[in-house]
Amino acid sequence: MMQIETASTEQGPSTRRRIDWSRYAKTVENSKKVRWDIDKDVFRGRQLDFSATRFLPDGLTKLSELPFLGADDRRLLSQIQGRTYANIFGLVERYIDAKVLELSRDHWFGDQKALEALVRFSDEELKHQELFRRLEQMIAAGMPEGYRFPLDPNEVASVVLGKSTWAVLALTCHIELFTQAHYRESIEPDGELSPLFKDVFLYHWKEESQHAILDELEWKRADAKLTAAERDRAVDEFISLVAAVDGLLQIQAEADTSYFLALRPEHAVNAERLQAGILRAYRWQYIVSGAQHPRFVEILTGLITPEQGQRIAQALAPIVG
Repeated sequence: MMQIETASTEQGPSTRRRIDWSRYAKTVENSKKVRWDIDKDVFRGRQLDFSATRFLPDGLTKLSELPFLGADDRRLLSQIQGRTYANIFGLVERYIDAKVLELSRDHWFGDQKALEALVRFSDEELKHQELFRRLEQMIAAGMPEGYRFPLDPNEVASVVLGKSTWAVLALTCHIELFTQAHYRESIEPDGELSPLFKDVFLYHWKEESQHAILDELEWKRADAKLTAAERDRAVDEFISLVAAVDGLLQIQAEADTSYFLALRPEHAVNAERLQAGILRAYRWQYIVSGAQHPRFVEILTGLITPEQGQRIAQALAPIVG
C-alpha cells in the first residue's frame, strides 16, 4: 500500500501554514518572462505527422506492457492516447479557471501582486483551453473518424466545484505538478515524438510551472481558515474527487479501446488486456504520478494528520495497484 507520512501534529498553524507572499510577485515576474502565443510560438504553421511519429512517450503510454502490439499499432495507440491526454487537460482547465477567478476575489482589496498573479493564471488557462481545442481540431482532421471523448467539461467542472476549496486545490495542485513531471521526465527527453505535439507541452509546461506555485499558496491559505473538523471533511472530499477522476478514466479507456479496435480489429482477441493496459496508463498519468510527486506529498503531509494520510493511502491503493 502507498504510504503517506505526515508532519508532526505538534506543529502549530503559524508553523504549518505560513504563507510567503513574495512568491506571488515572483510568479508574476516569471509569467511575463515565459509568455507565449499559440500561433507565433507553438504551431508556427506546422501540421502533425501521423505516418511516422508518436505523440506520447512509452513512459506515459505504458505500451511496452502490451507486447502483442506491433510498431505501427504502438504509434497509432500513442496518437490516440496523446489525443485524450490533450483533451483531458483542456477539460480540467475549465474548472481550474473558474476556481482561480473565484479565489481572486479574496485579493481584490489586498495584496495586488497576488491579485495580478491569479488574473494572469486565469488568462493563461483560457489560452491553454484554446490551445487544446485547436490541437483537437488538427488531430481530428488527420485521424480516422470514430474517436469519442464523452466527458463534458462543464459537467465535470460543476461536480468538482461543488467540493470545498481545500479539496479542489488539492486536486489542482496534484494535476499541475504531474504536468511538469510528465514533460521533464518523459516528453522532453524523447527525441522521436512529433515535434509539434512536443512543443505544445513544452509551452504548456512553461506556464504551468507558475500555476503549481500559486496552487500551493492558495491551498495553504485555504487550509489556514479551516477548523480540524472542516479539514477532515475536506480530506474525504479530496478522496471522492480522486475516485471521480478514476471513474472518468475508466469511461475514456473503454472509448479509446473501442476506437483502436475499430481501426485494428485483428486485436479484438486481446480486447480485455488492451483496455486494462490503457486504463493502467491513464491511472498512472492522471492519478498515480501526481500522488507520488515529491512536492505534492510534502505539501499534503504538512497539512494533514497521520490518520487522514492513512485514509488517502487506502483509497489510492486499488488505483496504484
